[in-house]
Amino acid sequence: MTDRPRYAAEQHQTPYPSPFDKAALERDPFIRKLMERLPEHLRHSFSPEQVEALRDIYGSRRRSKHRVDLRGTLNLFGSRYYFTILAGRNKRSPSQRQGNLSLAAKAMLATVFLLFSTLLGLLILYLLKSALGINLLPGYSFGLWDWFKANIW
Repeated sequence: MTDRPRYAAEQHQTPYPSPFDKAALERDPFIRKLMERLPEHLRHSFSPEQVEALRDIYGSRRRSKHRVDLRGTLNLFGSRYYFTILAGRNKRSPSQRQGNLSLAAKAMLATVFLLFSTLLGLLILYLLKSALGINLLPGYSFGLWDWFKANIW
């Protein structure tokens, strides 16, 4: 039998260095803010392991890598507003709804592509027929060949 963990929870690795050193935890900016926000009677009721677990869950707000990462602030009408534009490959597994929407978007894109290709093919065939002088309906013309000769050719 191997020593590899069987579950994802067993593979958890903290983004912070670990021993449960109380002094190191007290110097951590996230822990300081957390303790300031807690009521006085709860501040010292956590064990170092519990504090580190809270830091791992809520304090890991590192910037992740995105292809497009635009962040800034705007001063408008005497107030400051921030904006964040992030774009990149979605590494999360899609929900049922997202999967259905993605499938619908792909079907729509394929339909538009096939429709465009068909219309372009028919146009090319019509222009080729007209260039060869083939007249399927005597006395009738869409006028496309005349327009093509006058403006493009």
